[in-house]
Amino acid sequence: MLPVLSELLDLSFNELLVGEALARTPGKRGRTSRLQQQIDAVAQLPKAEQRFVSKMLDNLLAQHQGQESVNAA
Repeated sequence: MLPVLSELLDLSFNELLVGEALARTPGKRGRTSRLQQQIDAVAQLPKAEQRFVSKMLDNLLAQHQGQESVNAA
């Protein structure tokens, strides 16, 4: 689950789990987004709580994808 989340959010696995920013490519400058701040905060939570947040995101994304396929039909 976490590897998928890190890919969706364009974060390295290390950034997602540990909250340590690695060298980023040029072009991503400026203020940290609210979503990025939340992800950094989640990375500081205990593993069990990180899994809970990850499951919530999985469910939300699955719901959204389900709604898109209903709307496309």
